[in-house]
Amino acid sequence: MNKLELLRTFVRVTELSSFTLAGERLGLPRSTVSEHVQALEELLGARLLQRTTRKVQATQDGLVLYERSKDLLAHMEELEGLFRQDEAQLAGRIRVDMPNVMARDLILPRLPDFMHAHPLIELEISTTDRQVDLLAEGFDCVLRVGAQPDQSVVARWLCSLPMLNCVSATYLQRFGTPHTLADLANHHLVHYVRPLGSRSAGFEYLQGNKVQRLPMAGRVTVNSTDAYKSACLGGFGIIQVPALGLSAELASGELVAVLPDYPAPPLDVSLLYAGQRHLPLRVRVFMDWLAGVLQAQL
Repeated sequence: MNKLELLRTFVRVTELSSFTLAGERLGLPRSTVSEHVQALEELLGARLLQRTTRKVQATQDGLVLYERSKDLLAHMEELEGLFRQDEAQLAGRIRVDMPNVMARDLILPRLPDFMHAHPLIELEISTTDRQVDLLAEGFDCVLRVGAQPDQSVVARWLCSLPMLNCVSATYLQRFGTPHTLADLANHHLVHYVRPLGSRSAGFEYLQGNKVQRLPMAGRVTVNSTDAYKSACLGGFGIIQVPALGLSAELASGELVAVLPDYPAPPLDVSLLYAGQRHLPLRVRVFMDWLAGVLQAQL
């Protein structure tokens, strides 16, 4: 019996928690699906699924096999499509990580266009601000903002984001509007660090082509972009952020741009991928689509 077919059946049962639904998706009788799983369990000498009257759940061994099987099947699909250049027939899984703000405001609203054009592609989307390990965590590509310290990956530059200094309307009522760098001695900064415990760069600004850093007081330190904006809206101090994702708050007056003559240096937006791994056509097509979406809006 084809071992890859056994794995495909097992993966589908695990994802759907049902032999019946897996059979419908695979075009197989329920009895055949059950036989495939039993054959795989006998082959591996491990119980993979816990069957109850209501649903099917993977055992601990089954969960381990499930994660490994997804990657193995993805590699097989990659090999099968290695020389196929028809984009309309692209298939397989793409795992991508991107900042939450970009995913929510820019990518996900437009994703139906890509999925409609490539109905056989499956996407796994993670939204984080942390540095991820592309190989260890199985990501095909990662969208990142800012400097990239990892020299083991390839960085495809997409664009640069101009920066704003912002405060909340409630903050201005309490502390007034800063107009000069000297005024910052009487103001607070919301500190953003990755990871927590590291030292904040302070207030950053461009002087000519050189980045200057001014230490500032601040009672709140965060390590996520959502918390950063929320802390500013809460009146805890100044933040330095791309204008991206702030249009509603700026238009309503909840946030106010200050110190326009002292912007932070622009942030580069890059697509990262592992250079030592063959990049499947489906990943290259998705990366090109992603680049087009961002460059059209930024």
